[in-house]
Amino acid sequence: MGEDTGGRRLPGNTAEPAGGQLPTVDIVGAGIGGLTLAGALSASGTPYVIHEQTRELAEVGAGVQLSPNAIRPLLRLGLGPALEEHAVRIDAMEVRGWNGRPIARTPLGADCERMFAAPYLTIHRAHLHDALLSLVDRDRLGLGRKLSAARELPGGTGVRLTFDDGSVREADVVVGADGIHSTVRETLRRDEPVYSGLGIYRGLVPVEALPAEARERLVRLWLGPGGHFVAYPVASGAYLSYAATVPLPSDAPPRESWSRPGDPDELRAVFGSWTGLVADIVAAVETTHQWALHDRPPLRTWSTGRITLLGDAAHPMLPFMAQGANQAIEDAMDLAACLAGAPAGEIRDRLAHYEALRVPRTAEVQRGSRGNAGILHLPDGPAQRRRDAQMAVHAALRDRAALYAHETGRSVVPVPA
Repeated sequence: MGEDTGGRRLPGNTAEPAGGQLPTVDIVGAGIGGLTLAGALSASGTPYVIHEQTRELAEVGAGVQLSPNAIRPLLRLGLGPALEEHAVRIDAMEVRGWNGRPIARTPLGADCERMFAAPYLTIHRAHLHDALLSLVDRDRLGLGRKLSAARELPGGTGVRLTFDDGSVREADVVVGADGIHSTVRETLRRDEPVYSGLGIYRGLVPVEALPAEARERLVRLWLGPGGHFVAYPVASGAYLSYAATVPLPSDAPPRESWSRPGDPDELRAVFGSWTGLVADIVAAVETTHQWALHDRPPLRTWSTGRITLLGDAAHPMLPFMAQGANQAIEDAMDLAACLAGAPAGEIRDRLAHYEALRVPRTAEVQRGSRGNAGILHLPDGPAQRRRDAQMAVHAALRDRAALYAHETGRSVVPVPA
């Protein structure tokens, strides 16, 4: 069993329980968090099955930023070759104003690898998803399995899962990795996603359609009145992934969705007058998706005796710290470590331990992400200048240590030979 952040060990966490067969972990959702959990459980010898509501696995064409706190466990899972093939090693993160004025620069590249033993990478979400899927036994993955209800059985002996097709399954342990609209979460907490009043346009542009500077291995942020724009390379540098955040009408907020089509002309109307590469990117956009941004308040608890959550089901966060996928990967690794070798009689304690590891950290990231929403869109003026000065002061790579140096689930997975 792996050590927690305080150096403590859970007792009795051997490869196989004294009582015989290990409980099977039912994972609801085959996104980044669910697949990472399946891969880590497989590596520790813990049986699992996955229930995914879609009939065909596919990811919307957008990028994801992976920081060292997630890269280290992905490397331990054996995904180094896939990341090497598809991801882009980022040299630096740059922040500028909408008119091109420099605000802050954080060096990454070799400095990041020396300080945190892993690079900062950007990758197409589909490539990451495919890499994680390679860790999964396809016989354990059920598609078209939309969950309608989860109910813990009397006496804490298991969980009854009911699916939309009328089928029923009794599970030993259930992990809700089913996103912000989680059905599993509804068994623990009746709450609704909170609309931020913001929306984000996302998509890809071929670098060949852009000036030469688009080929630089940078994560770029431009901040302006009422909006901000992020761009970085993915797919081995062949495409630039962009994310443009703007206010949306609050009287009738659209449902949170990654796949809702957006209007490129609306995107250009907001950002077409911005300086330099931003204008070039939006001019080249042919199709885009619009995503209404929601989160939920942090939970104090997200587990019962046989049910727990991870990723967006547990702690959906606004994307303004680029940590959503990274925190889901951390969740999965810690949960796999806590469940490794767990006999049925210890499941409640193991889930409580996982929750104690994760709730404080993810709540802090949720609050930080929500707080950033209020400072990224300031109008030009004194408040904007104070923000820019603070960003410059805290741009040093060592200031990211609280995020990037965090270790998770370290001993559950052997280092590949």
